[in-house]
Amino acid sequence: MPLQGGMLARLLCAASLICGTGGRAEESPSGSTYANPILYADYSDPDVIRVGQDYYMVASSFHFSPGIPILHSRDLVHWSILGHVLPRLPFAPEYDMPGPHSLTDAISKPIGGTRYAGGVWAPSIRHHNGLFYVYWATPDEGIFMATASKVEGPWSAPVKVIDQPMLEDPCPFWDDDGQAWLVHSRHGAGPLILHRMSADGKSVLDAGTVIVEDKQNLPILEGPKFYKRNGYYYIFAPYGGVEKGAQVALRARDIRGPYEAKTVLAQGSSALQGPHQGGSVETPSGQGWFIHFNSSGAFGRITYLEPLKWVDDWPVIGDLRPGTEVGQPVEHHAMPDTGSPPTQDRLQDADAFGSAKLGPQWEWNHNPDDDAWSLTARPGFLRLHALPADHLVTARNTLTQILQGPSSRISTRIEIGRMTDGQRAGLTLFGVKPSWIGIVRQDGQSHLTLASAGDETTGPALTGSSVELRAEVSADQTVRYSYSLDGRAFLPFGDAIGLARFSWWKGSRPGLFTFTRSGAGGSIDVDWVRVDHPAPVAP
Repeated sequence: MPLQGGMLARLLCAASLICGTGGRAEESPSGSTYANPILYADYSDPDVIRVGQDYYMVASSFHFSPGIPILHSRDLVHWSILGHVLPRLPFAPEYDMPGPHSLTDAISKPIGGTRYAGGVWAPSIRHHNGLFYVYWATPDEGIFMATASKVEGPWSAPVKVIDQPMLEDPCPFWDDDGQAWLVHSRHGAGPLILHRMSADGKSVLDAGTVIVEDKQNLPILEGPKFYKRNGYYYIFAPYGGVEKGAQVALRARDIRGPYEAKTVLAQGSSALQGPHQGGSVETPSGQGWFIHFNSSGAFGRITYLEPLKWVDDWPVIGDLRPGTEVGQPVEHHAMPDTGSPPTQDRLQDADAFGSAKLGPQWEWNHNPDDDAWSLTARPGFLRLHALPADHLVTARNTLTQILQGPSSRISTRIEIGRMTDGQRAGLTLFGVKPSWIGIVRQDGQSHLTLASAGDETTGPALTGSSVELRAEVSADQTVRYSYSLDGRAFLPFGDAIGLARFSWWKGSRPGLFTFTRSGAGGSIDVDWVRVDHPAPVAP
């Protein structure tokens, strides 16, 4: 049963500097527990597997590059970023943002010559015959897969399994006789479609058969995950939509069906609307666990861990509601028995740019132009060259990472002496109608500037060669910007700005950028990025 005192628990969670950045274990009189969410970060549509004593998670990455993050854990609560499956998104020219562009910083669509909201949707990860497999769909191009002998890579080039747009959420399954299968959905969520696959998982062998469709009882059915247990084939799938949906388990004796259905996780009396879409895993001791997301607005779809038990060959996820057979989310629970002690792993965030390669926390907004950025031109700095653009949302080489909640403070030091007229640079909370604090160079003079949804406010002139910028994100999903000219005192600039609640399927993201509206464009050198998570003030 979950512990009581949910508001106190959330305040205690927020007071921890690592809460939400990689899980949090707690000590209680009865032993070690954890608090949800395990990741207060936008790892939507998660899927998870265990190989030995290691757990691996993948999540949707949409238009960001590199694509398909891989997370690693030993205790299912604390996670770090291991790498990515896709070094770049090779599916269409629009992933390079060629234009012409109809999008501006003041609107969310039409997206024009970009692939906002495209890219990787709801990947699945499996391990079979010594290989790791990841499957995913892109809404415009088809269903793809890639393999690797080691989860950290290198991964094979993507193979197109089905050449058809408007498909989503594929999951492979290899049966005991070696026959491979693939289940997926269609845009609009439903029905579930089953294909036989070649043994290597690279191609389907038929046109597919609808195996589950029930628009009245299972509307918006999507995100299927295949499992087999005690002679039953199971499909775990969410229904009812992102905001307020639930999780269903489908089971059949034959993989082709017919499937019977039971709702196994819903909001119940908890505060968590829409607890659904994720993957199941079993520890070496036989414990079952389910990792899923929940929509949180500007922080994106954040990640929860629920216990899973089997009753009469049906899964019960979370805490069983009295008088029902349906589980509801837990706030706290005993730590998983994984055979490994709780770790101190956490999601990477800060960066001093001392390596010859970017840390795994960084993802570009669309594919970068690799000739316009460098970690070696000036060792210890990230150099970004300004490319032509009219708006931040159409600027290439914007470098982002996932925002971590419930509060986050992002600071950076930027050297601006190489900027040229028409150039803009700075620190952003990136998304639909983005806001940013930065520098605008015009007529030979640099001015501090604050922007929101395309409207720019000019601040003081800058006479030095560097500036420190800061963005403080609060649990109320607003950001306040400030700056420092001496590296000590930070001065506020403007009022709190609301973050976009949902940006092309993603939450808001801290990012570094530069672009130019005229001329060839100069460059900036980013010295460092620091991230911490101050405790919010209790009301």
